[in-house]
Amino acid sequence: MDSGNVRIVVLGAGSWGTVFANIVADAADQTRLGDPRGPGTEVVLWGRRSSVVDAINETSQNPDYFPGIGLNPRLRATTDAAKALERAHVVVLAVPSQTLRANLVEWRPHLREDAVVVSLMKGVELGTCMRVSQVIAEVLEYPSERIAAVSGPNLAREIAERQPATAVVACPHEETAVRLQALFKAPYFRPYTSTDLVGVEIGGAMKNIIGLAVGVAEGMGFGDNTKASLITRGLAETTRLAVALGADEHTLSGLAGMGDLVATCSSPLSRNRTFGEKLGAGKTLDQVIAETKQTAEGVKSSESVLELGWAHGVDLPITETVVKMMHHDLSPAEALAAFMARSAKPERYGV
Repeated sequence: MDSGNVRIVVLGAGSWGTVFANIVADAADQTRLGDPRGPGTEVVLWGRRSSVVDAINETSQNPDYFPGIGLNPRLRATTDAAKALERAHVVVLAVPSQTLRANLVEWRPHLREDAVVVSLMKGVELGTCMRVSQVIAEVLEYPSERIAAVSGPNLAREIAERQPATAVVACPHEETAVRLQALFKAPYFRPYTSTDLVGVEIGGAMKNIIGLAVGVAEGMGFGDNTKASLITRGLAETTRLAVALGADEHTLSGLAGMGDLVATCSSPLSRNRTFGEKLGAGKTLDQVIAETKQTAEGVKSSESVLELGWAHGVDLPITETVVKMMHHDLSPAEALAAFMARSAKPERYGV
């Protein structure tokens, strides 16, 4: 896989999929001068809706998510997944985590035998409690050196505007992570590498859940003390779960842990925080779902993450409270009272 002659396909033309494809296209321009649509790195974006695909090809914009923001003209789009996957060396997955398994079954016949698959998703599968990389390995029967994840404080709109950002490219095989790092490094996007795929994935899944809780607190009118407490204790339970699954606890103090958590919990651009904020302000779950156009991964993943914690004997009080709010009709006021009434403990326990 040569960083100057490779075909990269991003499956999913939502906000983050579109932005990541644009990052890769901008990164490719650093490695090749001349005609941006000439030979060299090919970047293809697959989407379900022809209106979005046509707009990207004709105007270099995704009007549904980023109207007025130009995309790299190198980027091409298609609604034909089989055509997109032809000769693809790197396949980047940017679909909702709960639809991943069915999509992989459909896409598997079109994948190259040596393709590397990269997850942008931040969730845990319902029913199996598998991390995204585990679902990929099971369905595609891929070895660990061909499965990676990208995670970090990556609010899509800011990166669409080409504001500086960082991320972690994680793969148990460092050589793969380094090759992907070279492909994804753009002038405004700086990826670091890690071999701790477990820690990076758990950090990404958990931050959505904590973001929901912080959003609820914001919606209820609480101040910075409350939100800082939720962020800090959220990081503690994220670390407990990740370590129980074999991760390095230091990963959770880095970009894919604390970095992503802070961005999600502090920004109004965060889907999960915004979702929680509407709940905290008094709207019902059904009302918020009806108003929300984009996927708030934490709503569904909270159940599977909690089950994962139970299976490994890990205490996840914020996650449990979020599950009760999202799926068992616990009101935000009742959730706060239950959380604050928990028995006293040392600050550092369970790790």
